[in-house]
Amino acid sequence: MTARDADRRHHGRRDGRDVDLRHHGDAEVGDGLADFAVNVRTGMPPAWLAERIRASIGDLAAYPDQRAARRAVARRHGRSVDEVLLTAGAAEAFVLLARVLAPRRAAVVHPQFTEPEAALRAAGHDVERVLLGADFTLDPAAVPDGADLVVIGNPTNPTSVLHPASAVAALARPGRTVVVDEAFMDCVPGEPETLAARLPAGVVVIRSLTKTWGLAGLRAGYVLASPGLVARLAEAQPLWAVSTPALVAVEECSAPDAVAEAEKWAVELGAERDRLAAELTGRGLYVVPGARASFLCIRIPDALGIRALLRQRGYAVRRGDTFPGLGPDWLRIAVRDRASNEALLEVMGELGI
Repeated sequence: MTARDADRRHHGRRDGRDVDLRHHGDAEVGDGLADFAVNVRTGMPPAWLAERIRASIGDLAAYPDQRAARRAVARRHGRSVDEVLLTAGAAEAFVLLARVLAPRRAAVVHPQFTEPEAALRAAGHDVERVLLGADFTLDPAAVPDGADLVVIGNPTNPTSVLHPASAVAALARPGRTVVVDEAFMDCVPGEPETLAARLPAGVVVIRSLTKTWGLAGLRAGYVLASPGLVARLAEAQPLWAVSTPALVAVEECSAPDAVAEAEKWAVELGAERDRLAAELTGRGLYVVPGARASFLCIRIPDALGIRALLRQRGYAVRRGDTFPGLGPDWLRIAVRDRASNEALLEVMGELGI
């Protein structure tokens, strides 16, 4: 076992079994496989955004200046500038929070993106898992009263479930910090359940530009929180943590025209996602209902075996057993364009799925 494997193995257990919290969709792809494992929109970034990012290379001799990008994010969500912290993707935000906060009882609502729990454990915090029940809908009463830090995704990776803003806001209370991972919220037309514009007391919202704009390699995201917490996080963040090209991307993607473009895509995504879900359901598979993000979570007997067969046929899907609260009968499938989705369905049909 390598040192990295040993580090991964200690990060969490589910029902007595090891859970690799550091396994992500990018580990599934490569070798020419059609990518249905990573939740990043394909064919991105658009030409206009790529051109603006390329043009920023001419400014690399100067240290990054965040002011314009922070103002753009603040305008986008109706926040003040001192409520915005720009980060090198959402992943850095989880690490900063784990380093700055000192929870006595941290609770992570699962299934969800595993990096928040991994970051908390790496910072030396114990983590209590709250496993959601039927259809993975949120019951605020399931979260322990004594938890002073609660982490939840909305819409949630990997289930694609969108929780009502009222249910998430109900988690807030004096003395508790509620961290809401909204990395996929721009998949939802109109973003009706976002807390970014409301930002109740004690709530922290994390957003990412990675998914919709195809910027996983650039690392661009941000935190919305109270000015006091933003200041503490900024103190813990390395100087110039967000590069000039990433700052340009943040500014451009927060502009009204870009938000409108993302909204149009979200509508198109929703139609194709619902069609794909119906196709899979029609084949007798259980698809987590009410999917609202850019992926579907499905339960299928011997999912790991099915995953291996799909790989042999040139298709990568995301295993579900590394998410606490799921198990070996779960897969996550990214929603692509209709032609790509049809090709995947054809291969699944050939395999008897």
